[in-house]
Amino acid sequence: MTPSVNATHDPALRCWVESANASDTDFPIQNLPLGVFRRAASGEPFRVGAAIGDQVVDLRALGAAVRARSDGGPALQVVKAVLDACGEPSLNALMSMGQDAAGVLRAYLSEALRAGSRAQAQLADHLVPQSEIEFALPATIGDYTDFYASIHHAATVGKQFRPDNPLLPNYRWIPIAYHGRSSTIRVSGQDFHRPVGQRLAREAAVPEVGPTRRLDFELEVGIFVGRGNAPGSAIPIGTAESHVFGLCLLNDWSARDIQGWEYQPLGPFLAKNFATTISPWVITIEALAPFRAPFERVAADPQPLPYLQDPAAGLRGAFDIELEVSLQTAAMRTRGANPERLALSNFRYAYWTIAQMVAHHTMNGCELRPGDLFGSGTMSGPATTQAGSLLELTAAGRQPIAVGSAETRTFLEDGDRVVLRAWCERAGRRRIGFGNATATVLPARPVAIVSAE
Repeated sequence: MTPSVNATHDPALRCWVESANASDTDFPIQNLPLGVFRRAASGEPFRVGAAIGDQVVDLRALGAAVRARSDGGPALQVVKAVLDACGEPSLNALMSMGQDAAGVLRAYLSEALRAGSRAQAQLADHLVPQSEIEFALPATIGDYTDFYASIHHAATVGKQFRPDNPLLPNYRWIPIAYHGRSSTIRVSGQDFHRPVGQRLAREAAVPEVGPTRRLDFELEVGIFVGRGNAPGSAIPIGTAESHVFGLCLLNDWSARDIQGWEYQPLGPFLAKNFATTISPWVITIEALAPFRAPFERVAADPQPLPYLQDPAAGLRGAFDIELEVSLQTAAMRTRGANPERLALSNFRYAYWTIAQMVAHHTMNGCELRPGDLFGSGTMSGPATTQAGSLLELTAAGRQPIAVGSAETRTFLEDGDRVVLRAWCERAGRRRIGFGNATATVLPARPVAIVSAE
């Protein structure tokens, strides 16, 4: 079942961590996202934490304190088991326990962090300022699949290659995706070098090797799998969302010139596998319950085949999540200018629900495991200002956009820093945020051309 709104979402709740009560914080008590951290440059083991205001609750330390308690009945034993899973250096163990376990943890933390809680004295000893920490990936990611779930992005990009037929015939029938490279997924703040690859210049007869000249970002939502499925066993649409643990931000960096040369006939390869950046905090499905929205599809479009017909989609199949991409050039950093917004979109523009992605991914018996990651695909909206990539914003490089006071961009240059942000807000509800997914483009490493002789 999809988690519903409960007492942890009460907008009137206040926290004894005062920074969690600020109107502009991403991490009020109604959020409680989970990530993996340690004190910066400490050499400490990484462990699971929960964000609250400008602090992190060290759940491994909290688990040790709760485990030492001899009081409490069966309910506390369940909490102890969940906190034991949070003692691991990743979220995989907790993810494998499913959404119910995440709900137990959320309810426990919500009670303990509320203003006036008797647990304040105990929890205060297990807080670490976010300004003093560094992050690891939230989970050990075994497999990574990137979908293509925004019809606006697919149509705009398709028009650049097929003006008379921008969408291929299968788009409205199948949640299109490709399998990416999990080994190059990095957490926010980890920069990467401009990739090198093979590309074919316009009017050229022979390809060349060199750094990409058309480096791009993609504004996406990341979807972490919780409970997996047995090999050979499909996950039915009615229970598919229960296999999802939570969401994050995802930037699927893309080398468009390398992509244009290599993608036929088997799809993305070197153009996509050099770097993917995700935000450090995972927002649980339960935390997002107040921001669910009806899933809508154009009536004239074909209805999904039976295995993709989601009975809950009409009421709560979509997520109302604002998605923002900003750019800060090296020159802007030198003069102290903040990143400048390039686009603002929303996850509601997804053409397929998360449940449909899970059901289709497993219909052939494909095994999903805790910690596997899906990307939503570039989440562009119908307006130009809602385009989630430079490929769209600049019409494939033909129309440069202004950045800062005196710069333009068609594609990313060395030193450019891209910042993704996301948040949910609705009248009568507490705003919650996702934090940032940030990385800077470093110059390409020297190209080593090895002769066959």
